[in-house]
Amino acid sequence: MAQYRQLHSWDLTPSEAVELQKELASQVRLEPLERPAQTVAGCDISFDRFSDVVYAGIVVLRLPDMQVVEQRGLRTETTFPYVPGLLSFRETPALLKVWEQLETEPDVVMLDGQGLAHPRKMGIGCHFGLLVDRPTFGCAKSILVGHHEDPARERGDWCPLIYKKETLGAAVRTKDGTNPLIVSPGHRMDLDGAIQTTLACHGGYRIPEPTRRAHLLVNELRRAG
Repeated sequence: MAQYRQLHSWDLTPSEAVELQKELASQVRLEPLERPAQTVAGCDISFDRFSDVVYAGIVVLRLPDMQVVEQRGLRTETTFPYVPGLLSFRETPALLKVWEQLETEPDVVMLDGQGLAHPRKMGIGCHFGLLVDRPTFGCAKSILVGHHEDPARERGDWCPLIYKKETLGAAVRTKDGTNPLIVSPGHRMDLDGAIQTTLACHGGYRIPEPTRRAHLLVNELRRAG
């Protein structure tokens, strides 16, 4: 069973959650990976915006062949409201319940959301990383804060994402001619590691295989009710 740390209570108001994000941000460590990743987990959540029911899933893949090592998912309920910038408090408790079920502790974890590229440098990639104490990063389909130039049209090209004169992530072209993804380090990773891991998880789609497979899993759970 994969383990995680109990760093705080989840019984928080939105204003208390904002203050906690500011506090936790100082604990995030940006550093190169100690060794090349052999397994990568993708995490995703599916829910209706105004529903308390969430479907959480984690899929662990092996590098470089992208074969599924393990996948787990569940249906649960959340007590935290839908608040932009605080989605980690709505989604992370469900993902931690799935994490506990894993028999394989992945070398790296990819979250469908932001890492540092967040108003308080505490997107779900950072928050989840602090809790599971594993190298993590965010890979989001859209921008939350900052700005970037348009990378060249070929897969692998990228431009830095700048927010308040600081590089917090990158706009990465993961497939020729498609819109770039916003990649940002979470915890125990640096930006280069996050970019290279994203590009290594290529299955021919714009979305990297770990979070694409996790997305398929949670939607399957959602359809099943």
